[in-house]
Amino acid sequence: MTFDKFFSSRYCENSGYTFTNFFMWRKMHDYRWAVEDDVLYIFSTNDKNFSAWQPIGAPDKMQDAITKILRVAEENRGDKEFKFVVVEKIFADELEKYPDAKFNITAERDRFDYVYLAQDLINLSGRKFHRKKNHLNAFKKEYPDAVYLPITQEIIPKCRAELNIWYEAHKRINPDNPFICYEQAAIHEIFDHFDAFKIKGGAILINDKVAAFTFGEKLNSDTAVIHVEKADSNIRGIYTAINQSFVENEWWDMIYINREEDMGVEGLRKAKESYRPIKMIEKFNATLA
Repeated sequence: MTFDKFFSSRYCENSGYTFTNFFMWRKMHDYRWAVEDDVLYIFSTNDKNFSAWQPIGAPDKMQDAITKILRVAEENRGDKEFKFVVVEKIFADELEKYPDAKFNITAERDRFDYVYLAQDLINLSGRKFHRKKNHLNAFKKEYPDAVYLPITQEIIPKCRAELNIWYEAHKRINPDNPFICYEQAAIHEIFDHFDAFKIKGGAILINDKVAAFTFGEKLNSDTAVIHVEKADSNIRGIYTAINQSFVENEWWDMIYINREEDMGVEGLRKAKESYRPIKMIEKFNATLA
């Protein structure tokens, strides 16, 4: 597959650069892509912006790639603003030294990825994880019959049922948020074609009902990325349990776990910071000066 070939050709830490992610969000962002001179180009559009993603190819082709992207943008953006979106630091440096144009480059904190040590998420050892360990122990004590299972075709219908309950609750809270509907549809599409993706999934069942599920995939040689995690928040410790169980059962051989970004959502940021990330993956936007 074209995307997988390019993404696997380099050590990429940006969680957005997987085929799964581009497939899930293709309708929301209206992606267009092309390959030229062994470089992968990806563009997206919305009502306000014509955007270019970081081109993927050999480092010595990046300056020429910038020239080509600017030409495509000039021919296709119309009255929309052009910008490079969520590029890595290494490409932001390429934009800095580009001789034929100047760019305003800004760090997008809301899009930074949170990266953790896999063993930290598995063991929850030490004072810094004391509260997480308490939540996990409380869950195990209250639900001793809860079981973790990898996601298979047999339990996907139960995952769908939990997914719909989760979204109905969140739609009542945020009825005007279009992202919620996009994400719900995107996850159902992943379930429609689950075996076609290079992903692993896990679920926790209580009384034969899915109380939490998650899925992710290998991002690079030592990192797994978690794309989705949903759970019944009325169950104390359930998020800690699915997080710990998934890494322990499926990603124990990885060094790092990338749990993606917080999108500027205060509660999500607080939750991701509470797991003590070992590093953050910076991302940048850039517009023509």
